[in-house]
Amino acid sequence: MEAPIKHQPAQLRWERRTQRPLLVLAVAFAVAYAVPIVVPDASKSVATTCTVVEWIVWGSFAVDYLVRLYLTDHRKQFVRSHWLDLCAVLLPMLQPLRLLRLVSTLLLVGRRARMASQIQLTTYVAGAVVGLLMFGSLAVLSVERESPNGNIKTLGDAVWWSFTTMTTVGYGDHAPTTGLGRILAVGLMLSGIALLGVVTANIAAWFISRFDRDDVEERRQTAAIEALTTEVRALRAQVTALSAGVPRPARPASAEDGPPVPPVSSPRP
Repeated sequence: MEAPIKHQPAQLRWERRTQRPLLVLAVAFAVAYAVPIVVPDASKSVATTCTVVEWIVWGSFAVDYLVRLYLTDHRKQFVRSHWLDLCAVLLPMLQPLRLLRLVSTLLLVGRRARMASQIQLTTYVAGAVVGLLMFGSLAVLSVERESPNGNIKTLGDAVWWSFTTMTTVGYGDHAPTTGLGRILAVGLMLSGIALLGVVTANIAAWFISRFDRDDVEERRQTAAIEALTTEVRALRAQVTALSAGVPRPARPASAEDGPPVPPVSSPRP
């Protein structure tokens, strides 16, 4: 049973309270990132608004990291154990590219989602597959659409390429031609292999746990049967011992036996 909220550490209380707001901000980031790519002829004000939303979301995750660092009692250990969060916070500051904001925000969302105990592994994997598929398609479309030798020009081509790349099928009908597009391809391939391994391990663990439960139940029933058999044998032995040591009582007289026969007295001398 989980401890009451007021007795939990301040860092854990903060993480629980900010889990849903940060997920909402992540959805807003996804929309802001997708609109300029899906609608390339959008007005300048729309593009500017989307860029501002992206930076606000990234800034919110950065503030979340700083607050968690402030609330923890062991800051050095926190930095060492959350070094990926720190890299994701610092990454967009090194070079303000939209792709870097995408990578950093995805890393931060993934790290915060893993901290939520209510999110099951299957849900997390499914969300990761959908997120990687969507953002991979948008990212490769944004870098390959203007390439003179590129063949990924539409969102449908990008989604098909991302799906075949994540599943490591690679038909070759669509392929990135730019250096950044190939880096994205490597990331998608490695992510697809990792997620496939997680899914396979999860399925195997489920079967193993199911077999273990069945085996435990079978052993419990076998032990109960053996205990009952032992008890029956002990009772049978006790009954046998009692039957051998105690004389059998006389059968009571009935009407069918006739009148009782008087005893014969011996003659006197």
